[in-house]
Amino acid sequence: MSGYLNLVLHAHLPFVRHPEFEDFLEEDWFYEACLETYMPLLSMFERLRKDNIPFKLTMSITPTLASMMKDGYLIGKLEKRIYKLKELISKEKQKKANTPFYNTILMYENWIESNHQILEKYDFDLTKGFKKFYESGNLELITCNATHGFLPFMQALPKLVEAQVKVGVDSFKQTFGFKPSGIWLAECGYYRGIEEILQKNDIEYFFGETHSIMYADEMPKYGVYAPMYTPSLVACFARDPESSKQVWSAKEGYPGDFDYREFYRDIGYDEDYDYIKPYLHLDGQRRFVGLKYYRITSSFSDLGSKEPYNPFWAQNKVKIHAANFLFNRQKQFEYLNSIMDRKPIVNAMFDCELFGHWWWEGINFLEEIFRQAHSVKEFGVEFTSAKDYLREFPTNQMSNLCESSWGYKGYGDVWCEGSNEWIYRPLFEAGIKMVEKATLYKNTKDKKIKRLLNQMARELLLAQSSDWAFIMKTGTMVDYAIKRTKLHLKRFELLLDFLEKQAVDKTFLEIVEFRDKIFPKISYKVYAL
Repeated sequence: MSGYLNLVLHAHLPFVRHPEFEDFLEEDWFYEACLETYMPLLSMFERLRKDNIPFKLTMSITPTLASMMKDGYLIGKLEKRIYKLKELISKEKQKKANTPFYNTILMYENWIESNHQILEKYDFDLTKGFKKFYESGNLELITCNATHGFLPFMQALPKLVEAQVKVGVDSFKQTFGFKPSGIWLAECGYYRGIEEILQKNDIEYFFGETHSIMYADEMPKYGVYAPMYTPSLVACFARDPESSKQVWSAKEGYPGDFDYREFYRDIGYDEDYDYIKPYLHLDGQRRFVGLKYYRITSSFSDLGSKEPYNPFWAQNKVKIHAANFLFNRQKQFEYLNSIMDRKPIVNAMFDCELFGHWWWEGINFLEEIFRQAHSVKEFGVEFTSAKDYLREFPTNQMSNLCESSWGYKGYGDVWCEGSNEWIYRPLFEAGIKMVEKATLYKNTKDKKIKRLLNQMARELLLAQSSDWAFIMKTGTMVDYAIKRTKLHLKRFELLLDFLEKQAVDKTFLEIVEFRDKIFPKISYKVYAL
C-alpha cells in the first residue's frame, strides 16, 4: 500500500531593503533566513544529489523574496555577515575548547563554511540554485501574488487582485525563465471568483487550507486527499492537518523535543558585552547573533536553566522523528487506500522558515525523510508535486470552494481587527486612484508619466503586503509595520500629486526608485480597465 507525499514549503519574506542605513534591524530577517534556511536547503539538495537519493518537493518563492535573493546590495551585506560570523566562530572555537559546547561550535564552523560555498557556487544569486534543482526535476517551483497581499480583502476591486496575481506571475517568469504552473495564494487566502483571475494567468492549481475543500458546496469524495476543481478548472490542493500538526506544533510536534536547540538563548545576550559588541549593530544594542549553545531541556525550565546542546543527541532524535513521520504516513496511506480508488496525495504544507531558522534541526529532518523513504521501501511513501498528480489523475471532482485562509480561525480575522483595520480605507482609496490613472493614461507615450505610474504601482503593491497587518496583530515590530504601510502610501500620494500637477520632482522619484527597487519590468497597465 502506498501513497503520494507532497511536501510544500512556502518561502516568503516581506521586501525589506534600506540602503540609506549602514545596518538595519529588520534586514536581519533576510540574512537570518538565508543563513539558517535557504542556503542550508540548497546544501541539503546537493548532498542528496551526490548520494543519488531521489527527492521531490515544492517551493513557492515569493516575488519579494526572489527580488532580495538577487539584490546585489543585500547579498553583499549577507557576505559581510558571513565573514563576521566566521571571525566570531574562530574566537569561540578557542574559547569553548574543553567545554561541553565544543562540538556545537564545530557544528557552526561546518555550517558557516557550507553556506559560504553555496553563495559562491551560485554566483551570489540564490535563485540560480533553486532553478538548478527545478531543472533536475527535484524541485517544483511556484509563485505567489506579488507582495503577499491578502487577496480576499481586495475582491471588491478586482483590478487590485489581478495586479497582485499578474505581477507575481510575470516576476516569477523574469526570475526563473518559465511560467509557473501553480501559485501559493498569500496566507492561503481564497475567495470564490479568484480562480477566474488565476485561469487568465495560466495557473493550473493553488494550495488552500483544509476547509477550502472540506466546506465546499459538495461533499468532497476523497476529502483533502485529492484535489478539487473550481468551476474555472483551476485545481485546489488542500492542507492535510494530520501531517502538518506533527511538525508545526512546538508543544505537541517534533520541534519541541528537549534535545533540540533552544531558539531563544543566544550568545548575543549571554556573552560579555565588550566581547560581543563588534558583532552587534552600530547602535550597540544586544541582539541575536545566531550562535546558540543550549537545548530546550524541559517544558518548565526558564532560559537561565537550560542545559548544553548536544548535536549528536539532536541528530539521533531527527532520525527517530523522521522515521515516526514516515511510519504515520504509512498508516495513513493504509487507511486511505482502503476507502479510495486512486492513490491518495497528502499535502504537507509549511512555512519554509520553520526549517532551520525556527527549528534548527528541521533541514536535517527533511533530509532524513528522503533518505529513509528511499532505504525503507516498506513505508510506501512516494514523493510528488501537484502538477505531476494532475498529470496522473486529470479527472477530479468539481465544486464551489469555501472562502478560507490558514490564519487563526481560518478566515480573515488576523488581517482585519482592532490593531490593523485602519489600513484598508487608505489602501482602497489608493487602489481606486491607481485604476483611474492607469486607465486614463493607458495609451500615453510620455515616458515620464509611465515612469511615475510604474512607481505608483510599486508603492501600492508594497503597501498591500499582508505582513504589515500581521505584525500589527501579533505585536512584534509594530512601529516598523505601521511606518512601512504609511511610508508607501505617502510615497504613492506624492507621486500621484506629481502626476496630477504634471510636475515631477526628479530627485524624489529617483530616490524612491532606488529604495523600493523591485519589479524592474512592471507595467502600470495591469491596473487599467
